[in-house]
Amino acid sequence: MEKKKEKSWSWVPSLYFIQGLPYALVINISIILYKKLDVSNADIAFYTSWLYFPWVIKPLWSPFVDLLKSKRWWVVTMQFVLGVCMAGVAFTIPTSFFFQSTLAFFWLVAFSSATHDIAADGFYMLGLSKEKQAFFIGIRNTSFRLAMIFCQGALVMLAGYIEKTRNDIPLSWSVVFFISALILILGAVYHRFMLPRPVADDSKSNQSFQTIFKGFSETISDFFSKKGIGIALIFILFYRFAEAQLLKLASPFLLDNPNVGGLGLSTEKVGFLYGTLGPIALITGGILGGIVISKHGLKKWIWPMALILNLSNLAYVYMAYTLPDSMFITGLCVAVEQFGYGFGLTAYTMYLILFSDGKYKTSHYAFATGLMAAGMMFPGMISGWIQEQIGYQLFFVWVMICTIPGFIATALVYRRL
Repeated sequence: MEKKKEKSWSWVPSLYFIQGLPYALVINISIILYKKLDVSNADIAFYTSWLYFPWVIKPLWSPFVDLLKSKRWWVVTMQFVLGVCMAGVAFTIPTSFFFQSTLAFFWLVAFSSATHDIAADGFYMLGLSKEKQAFFIGIRNTSFRLAMIFCQGALVMLAGYIEKTRNDIPLSWSVVFFISALILILGAVYHRFMLPRPVADDSKSNQSFQTIFKGFSETISDFFSKKGIGIALIFILFYRFAEAQLLKLASPFLLDNPNVGGLGLSTEKVGFLYGTLGPIALITGGILGGIVISKHGLKKWIWPMALILNLSNLAYVYMAYTLPDSMFITGLCVAVEQFGYGFGLTAYTMYLILFSDGKYKTSHYAFATGLMAAGMMFPGMISGWIQEQIGYQLFFVWVMICTIPGFIATALVYRRL
């Protein structure tokens, strides 16, 4: 345990920036990469949605991270592995078999990133006192969001600049992933020396596999025996049913040529709108949502948040039908949708926390977030195929129809709050 706050500042922000980097590259940047390399929307949505899977099943192997090695070892090792995998993506982008090879590396990144999440969050609790854990909670969340902005904003705009000046799309994205690989490998080296060595972070857990399995089965059984589990599962899986589909097609819509219903924006502009302006609006919505729930409670705000989350998707219906050529209007629409997403997501997160409360609250929250990832994965898988069948205009109308399951789930939960 550290004796000085300054020591904590030397590793907490960097640890969570590194944690956010691969997540953003796998979940968000892969969509833009494949769109620029002329992969179909159906394939983009289907295959990139599968990349959520490691986060869906993450709770299943989290106990064994404790059993096999120290969390410090897992953090440093996974950062190095992530860097090597990103280099693999960079090397294979210019090849004729780029889609299969980059997807294979993205799968490795996703599993390594999910494992890193388990170790980093566990190390955070071991490396800091309770008081420092509370103090740094906002810092770690901000660092994670900064990584998202860096990837979706700075790196995408860099790719756009290289694409414009060199007229070489594969090169532009290879550079982006080489930079990401370098950051991750340097992060591994940095944390190899800067992470503290808490006494509690033993090399191996003294628990046996049998004990781990028994405790794990008891935790799962307790989770699915909770009162109201049926309604909770409906809410977790369907509250974001519409948003999960929109998120997969937002960037392709902004990038696609107007003759197929898109806005035809450059990569640089998409990097600014969806990678910088959008996340700022999302963070603002999330902060405001946290403030109003803390003052008035979830029951008072769950309906307004559900409405704002879903109705903000109308911004894309408007853009699909009007195809605005004004960056101001387009930016405003993107900001409105992302603000609504951030604001509405607060109710979702708060509900997961409340439902997970109890003897196994940490493990139950991990299960709930795994189900949350499943709720994003399965709707996202079909979204690209649907868009290709009906076009962007009717697809965003379809997204609005898909808000109905979210409203039904909200009504069911509201009655039990």
